[in-house]
Amino acid sequence: MKTITSALLALTLSVAIAPAEAQTTTLATVKSRGDLICGVSPGLAGFGIPDAKGEWAGLDVDLCRAISAAIFNDPKKVKFTPLSSKDRFTALQSGEVDVLSRTSTWTMSRDTTLGLTFAGVNYYDGQAFLVQKKLGIDTARKLDGASICLQQGTTTELNVADYFRKNKIKYEPVTFDKGDEAIKAFESGRCDALTDDSSALYALKLKLVNPAEAVVLPELISKEPLGPVVRSSDLQWFNLVKWTLDAMLNAEELGVTKANVDEMLKSDNPEIRRLLGAEGKFGEGIGLTNDWAYRIVKLVGNYGESFERSVGQGSELKIARGKNALWTEGGLQYAPPVR
Repeated sequence: MKTITSALLALTLSVAIAPAEAQTTTLATVKSRGDLICGVSPGLAGFGIPDAKGEWAGLDVDLCRAISAAIFNDPKKVKFTPLSSKDRFTALQSGEVDVLSRTSTWTMSRDTTLGLTFAGVNYYDGQAFLVQKKLGIDTARKLDGASICLQQGTTTELNVADYFRKNKIKYEPVTFDKGDEAIKAFESGRCDALTDDSSALYALKLKLVNPAEAVVLPELISKEPLGPVVRSSDLQWFNLVKWTLDAMLNAEELGVTKANVDEMLKSDNPEIRRLLGAEGKFGEGIGLTNDWAYRIVKLVGNYGESFERSVGQGSELKIARGKNALWTEGGLQYAPPVR
């Protein structure tokens, strides 16, 4: 009886465990396919937008290229899938994309009810309002009774409702699926103000015929930590995406850039040596070679380099680092050590 019971228990365990063991990891799938499929914005300057030749660029795009560099030693082995706000999480859940890098706000409900996990914050943002200068509005509190253009299926809707409710003022929502539709409606006068993440408003403002006639109001009415998202079922892939971002942040903090990364391989600094794979075997823990972070910096750059060319002073947006400065410079960007 004891033998039969033990045999049944072993059989039950083998049946229960086999499916999990048989599951193909995201990294294995990506390697087998030969490229990374990255969900991005349909076109948001500074974060994810194709140029006239179809080449994608932006802060979110750079993160995808960094993942590709870490895996393939090639930042161009990425297929970009433009996703609307409404479709982005469904596309990730279904496996249509391997990672979502698309100005998505990290919230508790998204973290706990979708089967998805945020792998860090690559841009600390907040929601704001864009208004026509001719209205003479200098604060969001003067928008009582205003019509507000916004994207549906986003935290934007909820934040607006909260803001007007807390301040006991009224508004009329005018919703759209895409940011481009919202900015056209704003320009045509269908609404008094357009609301979105502050960074998105600076990007959308560039699409106006006369950008100088509109202004982004100074108040931020919410916290919008934006970052990459993965499926919760694959811890190795979560760590790979998370540490790709962390590697870019650590590289900036340690002064490792695209231009000096080869010279930095000779550094005596143990932190730099561990980051670049000159010491230790930290790549093994995420299924990569030990020069994974070297590849990221050599082929894409550190976080600061990506920020400046995408949304900072080297871009048309010219957004100040602000909260996205490193913690050593008074900002919020902080990465765990490679140790």
